[in-house]
Amino acid sequence: MALLQAGKRHYEPSKYDHSTPIGVLHQMVLRWGDAERTTSRRAVRRWLDGVAFVDVQARTFAEYWNRHNETALAGDGPLWVVLGDSTAQGLGATSPMHGYVGQVARVLDERSSRPWRILNLSRAGAQAAHVLHDQLAVLDQLGVKPDLVTCGIGSNDILGTAPKTFHSNLRQLIRRLPSYSVVMDLLLPDRFWAIGGLASPYVAGINRTIHSSAAERGLPVAELSRHVRPPWRGKLAPDLFHPNDLGYQHQTNALLAALPATLTRATSPA
Repeated sequence: MALLQAGKRHYEPSKYDHSTPIGVLHQMVLRWGDAERTTSRRAVRRWLDGVAFVDVQARTFAEYWNRHNETALAGDGPLWVVLGDSTAQGLGATSPMHGYVGQVARVLDERSSRPWRILNLSRAGAQAAHVLHDQLAVLDQLGVKPDLVTCGIGSNDILGTAPKTFHSNLRQLIRRLPSYSVVMDLLLPDRFWAIGGLASPYVAGINRTIHSSAAERGLPVAELSRHVRPPWRGKLAPDLFHPNDLGYQHQTNALLAALPATLTRATSPA
């Protein structure tokens, strides 16, 4: 069916994507990896291996969610639709279900009398425009009303989309989200990354746009900016960019804290 075919674009490029400096560096690292592995710089070698490892995850995790989505669409029970990027895919975790989506799903199942279905429309590398034009289009075509929609996007736009366009895309996206949605803000980089001290004020401004736009709609915001904080040691995947299982636990806490208190009661059978 057309909906499932659209879901197979998890890893394919979108016409709405832009090449970010991080993305370009990522591809350069992959090309230079073999040469760098011959050097004595062990830290660099480990990082290169970590980047390559997460690159493989981007493909295998997308395949997992494509299969999972087919089962979710054919099943029964409360439905959660996930919009977003690689963190919604769970990249960096030990398995797709150890990212924040899987961790939150386990809590929802514990609180509900019926197992939740997850339709994960996210894609590694996605930017706000991709969610706005592609992922929301799939959501609109579902023909059923989900019990929950979550949207976490923006990290790939920080260096890849002009600020005016980025803020505009976020506002349009949040305006189009269903009334039963939860929006996720962005974690604040710090001096762990060399550019962290410079990027943090800009990201804080992006979060103000997310919070103000969500407030206009009356949508709750999962505050990653408050729950996911330093120290970073032990919370990052081998690529030193994506969270690991523990890092995703903090994102899970942020999302759980933002979910409406009536959510699980509303999904109990009559």
